Amino acid sequence: MDNTILSSVYIMGGLRTPIGSYKGQFKHIRPEHLGAQVLNALHETYGAVDEIICGNAVGTGGNIGRLTALYSTYGTSVPAYTVDMQCASAGAAIIQGYRAIRSGMVNTVLAGGVESSSLQPKRIYAGDDDRQGEYMVAQFSPNENDALAMLQGAERTAQKYKVTKAELDYWSLRSHRLATKAREEGILQPYILAMGEQYVDESIKPRLQQKLLDRMKPILGEGTLTTAGNACYTHDGAAFVVLTNTPGPFRIIGALQYGGDPLYSPEGALQATERLLKQTGLTMADMTAIEWNEAFAVIDVLFGRTYGEYEGQYNQLGGALAYGHPFGCSGAIILLHTMAALTQRQGRYGICAIAGAGGMGTALLIERVTY
Repeated sequence: MDNTILSSVYIMGGLRTPIGSYKGQFKHIRPEHLGAQVLNALHETYGAVDEIICGNAVGTGGNIGRLTALYSTYGTSVPAYTVDMQCASAGAAIIQGYRAIRSGMVNTVLAGGVESSSLQPKRIYAGDDDRQGEYMVAQFSPNENDALAMLQGAERTAQKYKVTKAELDYWSLRSHRLATKAREEGILQPYILAMGEQYVDESIKPRLQQKLLDRMKPILGEGTLTTAGNACYTHDGAAFVVLTNTPGPFRIIGALQYGGDPLYSPEGALQATERLLKQTGLTMADMTAIEWNEAFAVIDVLFGRTYGEYEGQYNQLGGALAYGHPFGCSGAIILLHTMAALTQRQGRYGICAIAGAGGMGTALLIERVTY
């Protein structure tokens, strides 16, 4: 009989930067420098940690998590490493931290991610590689190697489920409307690092209207549905949360990583959510806050068709279609937004999930302890 006692894992708090658009406000700021600013602020509030785990998808390679830590107040003494699960990288980093604390190996972890699409480097395949030439987007699937693979996956998923343009437009407009309202009400302010008045979530479009969506041409050609209005742009930012075994305002109830069909990667958020709910014995009816990273509006359509009766709990502060999607840190961003929504509504349970390139996904289920 195994008498091992697993530690509970709590979230003490966290921060993200404002989210910058491609070649926007952070175009000259390296992701490790953005991340170091977040780490410095968290160090000031929460103090020492045992390790730092950092998600990243399109950086320069190496161990950008360690580089981020070295630029921060934490310096040389705190071990740090990098996780790459593409869009789900920060979610995976948080799950790694959760596992380390739950097993009793460490007490406190900073987990999240950094990203700069603006500074994404070009690479070149080695001479003996059968793939040749320059590239910026890694190969995610044995069945395709295309810079537009994620867009094609979204289009493929939309065709699979016979999604309509009207459905996609609905979710796009909703996202910007709710994000605008949340910004006006300052709901996310406790979770956003103050960097100066010039730095804001710069992709939110308060005046987005249907007529603008109607003018946007399909990215993948005539007869397709994916446009700049229902797919995320690329972004810059950093976000981290503080995980510990000491009781705090939120507790992680369950965490899960999912692997599915790489040709239909947007399904990852739905499938990771379904498995985590089953694993924890809770249902969507128990959730006050539900966050899926809406890299594409087709992800929202999957939610609406599966859990439409819970739309009021879903991405209630707006989603990534409005805020943006800095790949390597988005999993931490949606966790922070889940925490903010739970606090605003004084609810108990929240769930957040994110799909990643290659058919991956992560999901986290949390409880507001002061409920």
